[in-house]
Amino acid sequence: MGFYEEEFFTAVPDPLPLVVRLARTGLFDDYVVYENGGTWTFAGGALATVSLDARQVSVRLADGDEVSRPWSGSPADALRRALDALPITEWNAYGWLGFDFAGMIESLASQRSAAPTGELARLIVPRTEVRIDSDGVLLRGVNADERARVRELLDTPAEAGAHTTSEIDVRTGGDAYRERVAQAVKEIRQGQYQKVILSRSVRIPFPADIVATYELGRPSNTPARSFLLRLNGSQAAGFSPEIIVTVDSAGRVVTQPLAGTRAFGRGIEEDAAARTELESDPKEIFEHAVSVRTSQQELREVCRPGTVGVDDFMGVKERGSVQHLASLVSGTLDDKRTAWDALEAVFPAVTASGIPKRESLDAILRLDETRRGLYSGAVLSASHDGSLDAALVLRAVYEQDGQAWLRAGAGIVTDSTPAREFEETCEKLSSVAPFVVRAH
Repeated sequence: MGFYEEEFFTAVPDPLPLVVRLARTGLFDDYVVYENGGTWTFAGGALATVSLDARQVSVRLADGDEVSRPWSGSPADALRRALDALPITEWNAYGWLGFDFAGMIESLASQRSAAPTGELARLIVPRTEVRIDSDGVLLRGVNADERARVRELLDTPAEAGAHTTSEIDVRTGGDAYRERVAQAVKEIRQGQYQKVILSRSVRIPFPADIVATYELGRPSNTPARSFLLRLNGSQAAGFSPEIIVTVDSAGRVVTQPLAGTRAFGRGIEEDAAARTELESDPKEIFEHAVSVRTSQQELREVCRPGTVGVDDFMGVKERGSVQHLASLVSGTLDDKRTAWDALEAVFPAVTASGIPKRESLDAILRLDETRRGLYSGAVLSASHDGSLDAALVLRAVYEQDGQAWLRAGAGIVTDSTPAREFEETCEKLSSVAPFVVRAH
């Protein structure tokens, strides 16, 4: 399989044009860009690929060897075992979990629907990895020629491209969405569940340049994480407002539910008024509080007793065109648990599914217009040292088989009104829609 060689360079002034250039270079059929705080990572090429569906986990190595084995029990642990068995030392992996991954978690699996079809997760261990932070640039790779080409790109000043956008109408489909919201409110008042997130898609009526959209949209967004990926022919780019979970190598676990939304970016006075309304609206406060309570319960399943707590309860985070109520829930991982157990405990994010999760997932299957795919799943990084970081896939653009689309949802509780929830989806879609670039 080869082994990684490392080189270190001085810092670059702006990582964004550099990772965009690496994505466009043509060296890599598959790649993942992942921004985590002040660190940007470009993971290019597949030294190994791990994928999972409802029946088996498959591992394909760069030399062409491929093995598929049935799995049972925990889907997240099946991924962990496959990664740990790779003939690669000091691996880092990058990729995604689809929303339907939840259908294979035993505590959430619906008794009324068949197992989800298609690929549910795909991760790559890259041939070449470029990590950029305030200290400089770390280049890791197993192929000398590929490293040399990347080094040339690193040595050449990168400039942001000039792009032209085309207007997208985010207000289409309002009547159908409001009807679905009204049905969910009725079911909540009947006691079927407490909260559900219902989503809607907006088709992009022209071929989209996903890389250019990421480059143009990132400076105007304030994400917790951002990502750009092309894996197995599908593309996505997004500005994630929240983490699902992060686990460091010492076992500290953090999740940050965001629930409760108002528009942002409409001027100082309007933004301040919207924030005051957000912080005092009983519906938004209830929606946030029940999400935080659920996150605490989930972390207690995998953390040491007495270590789970809440910090910065009901603070406000500004995320692109919206602002949210946010809280940090953290704990210390139990010695018998792994980061993958923590991911499975909180997946899918309560802020993208509902409460209780099993019942809300059943409602989503009935009431959402189509299967979600990557929307409200996770883009993640994981490492041989036991650390893991998973971002919630929202505020994103998706492309497959030449068709691109946007998608957004809203949290429905007993006091929800269809008109307001539809307006919330429009506010969220506006974090991405103005930056979608038409492909040449």
